[in-house]
Amino acid sequence: MSRFSTILKAKAKLAAVRVAVTVIPAPRPIVLLGEGAALNLCNTVSHIGVKRVLIVTDAILVKLGVVEPVLNKLAALGIETVVFSGVTPDPTITVVNEGLAMLRMGHCDAVLAVGGGSSIDAAKVIALSATNNKTPRELIGILKGRKPSLPLFVIPTTAGTGSEVTIGAVVSDDQTHQKGLVIDPRVVPLATAIDPVVMQGMPKAVTADTGIDALTHALESWMSEIATDDTDYFASAAVRMVLTHLPVAFNDGKNLDARVAMGLAAHYGGMALNKAGLGYVHAIAHQLGAHYGVPHGRSNAIVLPYILEFNRDACSERLAELARKVGIATPDTSDRIAADQLITQVKQLLKDVNINTRIPDMNPADFPAMVVSAFAEAHGTYAVARYMDPKDVTNILHEIARG
Repeated sequence: MSRFSTILKAKAKLAAVRVAVTVIPAPRPIVLLGEGAALNLCNTVSHIGVKRVLIVTDAILVKLGVVEPVLNKLAALGIETVVFSGVTPDPTITVVNEGLAMLRMGHCDAVLAVGGGSSIDAAKVIALSATNNKTPRELIGILKGRKPSLPLFVIPTTAGTGSEVTIGAVVSDDQTHQKGLVIDPRVVPLATAIDPVVMQGMPKAVTADTGIDALTHALESWMSEIATDDTDYFASAAVRMVLTHLPVAFNDGKNLDARVAMGLAAHYGGMALNKAGLGYVHAIAHQLGAHYGVPHGRSNAIVLPYILEFNRDACSERLAELARKVGIATPDTSDRIAADQLITQVKQLLKDVNINTRIPDMNPADFPAMVVSAFAEAHGTYAVARYMDPKDVTNILHEIARG
């Protein structure tokens, strides 16, 4: 199939996506914001009459004592808990099935995620699967659920994915590690707590990786061909907040103002991508994760500058508008220079937060399959500003391999 035919086919599929994002409602959770929000969320759980809740988290957060105050608060409110701490980075179908089995054995009537994007995504799929009599694998795709999920609540411990507000969840295949997307507005939580106290223990590397993940969501939403005034509002706010507050949170993890600002930036990024979608950064970054185990936020950080450069001409007017909105460029700066200033600022931020761009042992023999998978994800799904051909992606992978 020629490149021209491939693009036409992708655009035809994208027309359906455009209609879907216009028609499908994107519910927004109640947001509890600020110091103490996590414990206040427990009150919200009790208000709807929950008797027994499945806590979805990971073993490290349990060990660090992050989950304990939540358990104690729920106990004081008379709510029993079952803790599933088996979530791993990029949770697999098996991991989600294990959590679902614990929920059913414990007769839980709600789900509460405490953790980063992996825990939240796992909790989303568990809650949706529990009410729809479908396996997690059967929910992969668009609108595979038919019934509302169990009541779902979220306490993010990282500021990156915005998963607490998005209509999607990512689960990985156990063998291939390819990521499957569950896209359904029913997975949006009832309420979320953005609490800087919970986030202040994030290591510097995690702060950096997840912060750039939030930035990537905002930038890809901004560059999307189906961006709207509404998504632009949230995307530009997220970009401004990340550029301002990520260096502060990175250098001083105890700065609660910076932590809550980053949590809100991630939330705004999630709201933007709900309607505008993502792009080639995520499509390529997912392949780095699947083939080489690179964490998602780090993968996005590695790929982001290459896609900004690739889109420089196609998006110069849009990037310039964003540069002016966030205060990087002045109103009288030309579009080309303003776009360059924004790209330069993003590259400088990556340096300021010590993003490690080296991926050891990348194998060029993997690249053809990575290109195919990246295009399968992006084309017809993401409203990219400019279409790539296989050579474009292959060249980027070679540049990444050279470090």
